[in-house]
Amino acid sequence: MSKSAELKIAVGSFIGVAVLLIGAYHVADGNIADPRRGAGDSPSAAVTRGAGKSAAAEFVAGTGSGRSDSPAAGTSSMTGAAAGIGAAASAMIPAGYAGPVGFDLGREALAEEIAAWDIDIRPDGQGLPVGSGSVEQGVVLWDDKCATCHGDFGEAVDRWPVIAGGGDTLDGDDPVKTVGSYWPYLSTVYDYVHRAMPFGDAQSLTDDEVYALTAYILNLNDIVDEDFVLSNGNFAGVRLPNEDNFFMDDRDSAELARFSVVPCMEDCKETVRITKRAAVIDVTPDEPEGGSAAAAPEGGAGAGGEALASLEDAAVEAEVPADVAMAAFDPDLVEAGAKAFRRCKACHQLGEGAESKVGPHLNALMGRVIGGVEDFKYSKPFVALSGEGLVWERENLDEFLANPKKAIRGTRMSFPGLKKEGDRAAVIAYI
Repeated sequence: MSKSAELKIAVGSFIGVAVLLIGAYHVADGNIADPRRGAGDSPSAAVTRGAGKSAAAEFVAGTGSGRSDSPAAGTSSMTGAAAGIGAAASAMIPAGYAGPVGFDLGREALAEEIAAWDIDIRPDGQGLPVGSGSVEQGVVLWDDKCATCHGDFGEAVDRWPVIAGGGDTLDGDDPVKTVGSYWPYLSTVYDYVHRAMPFGDAQSLTDDEVYALTAYILNLNDIVDEDFVLSNGNFAGVRLPNEDNFFMDDRDSAELARFSVVPCMEDCKETVRITKRAAVIDVTPDEPEGGSAAAAPEGGAGAGGEALASLEDAAVEAEVPADVAMAAFDPDLVEAGAKAFRRCKACHQLGEGAESKVGPHLNALMGRVIGGVEDFKYSKPFVALSGEGLVWERENLDEFLANPKKAIRGTRMSFPGLKKEGDRAAVIAYI
């Protein structure tokens, strides 16, 4: 057989298969019911092109049957395929329906489903749930759920965020942005704790627990006292220290005109020279040679800065008589001190078998040289005070417990202090 004959047979076979496929499309199309097609409309007429739009597109858009009565319109295998899609879509539309065609996916969200997502809190308190929580309750929750990452007093562990302090750092080279130093609104604190904490177990806290933790964070930042109870009733009345430094974006009026002028592109300098470089601030500071990474800041007590004012005028010899008189104490006051001392137990031990851990042990503290526990590594301010032979007395201990960081500048102790004189007196009696 010649090659030309073989080619004719192959072409003929191909055309025959194509005709069969086209016929199958039209048969299938004719067997699909269309509720909007008239009894006299043929399947092929319903899929012919008219006015530049396919019938399938017209069916989906709901604009008409898409039929063209023009014999010249004709049909093709592609319009047959489109007919199958259009007819299938039409079969999903109820008879007599004249509205927009959709895919009938999903359903309207239930009220409880919307409420589960609608948990944001506004600065004016809108969105707050009914509830309350105290600072005292927050202490227990913090130790159990927060201290592992954020430290016992919000000072942070490793690279986790610092929560408390930093009030005098915002204008420095390395500002510490905490709830007390930077955040503008208490609603952000509540919202974030509720929405994202504890880490790995988000939204597991009850509303009252969130109130309690928020109250304790306020206490860590010296904004409320130890007996404060936060609730939806008094929430809006709490103001954070840095609120007034936040304002509406006014760059459209304050800066836009200045930066919209045509820049000068004449008389430019021939050479460019770098005169200053930005400071390199790493999240992990380098440890100074022969010292600790948490050494006292420049200008602290260890470098001749401020220390306990009362101690500077009350220097005594390092050797303390063994028979230092103990002041009479009230058993009820000691019991109250034992309760208040729970805030100190995270770092300090007291009593039989006490050892130095995060902080030095407090056995025989009264009359002891400040920074005088031999097996404990003190910060530079305490080392300096120890070298001066200063000792702990009731008066300077009360001053220190009221505000440790103010009393001894540069101390690593992150405890915010006991603001109530009665609590300090009780702790001192207990010690």
